[in-house]
Amino acid sequence: MRIAVYPGSFDPATNGHLDIIKRSAKLVDKLIVGVLKNNSKQPLFSTDERVELLKRLTKDMENVEVDSFSGLLVDFLKEKHATIIVRGFRAVSDFEYELQIAQTNYSLDNNIETICLITRVEYSFLSASIVKEVAMYGGDISKMVPLETAEYMNKKFKDNKS
Repeated sequence: MRIAVYPGSFDPATNGHLDIIKRSAKLVDKLIVGVLKNNSKQPLFSTDERVELLKRLTKDMENVEVDSFSGLLVDFLKEKHATIIVRGFRAVSDFEYELQIAQTNYSLDNNIETICLITRVEYSFLSASIVKEVAMYGGDISKMVPLETAEYMNKKFKDNKS
């Protein structure tokens, strides 16, 4: 069974993330979306909120599950019996960083392969940081994120203003 992990912070989950999830799920028997608990960052959404949102976004994808992890990605892959890491490239600028990470993961466990999917043109400018900034200032994020994400974000920013 080919099991892959698509890791990230997903803070928030964007249309670009969802595109990579849908496309990579077609390539493997099982795709696990791994939501990183990163204590060094201040996320907009808690880990539980990000996991819940991604579960809602992927509920109709039979071979996709969502889980969270902390620590080394290779350890999470071992725990899940996965051997493939899925990453998305938005631009050439992503290549050097992703290459370094892929090589590091391979050096930690040479049974792990990394596959990179090129982001669709319509999502190439998207990043979670850009989406958060646009939303924070009341901009229209409807073409950047799924409806569920926009609803989560609108509620979060409304609650923070109260």
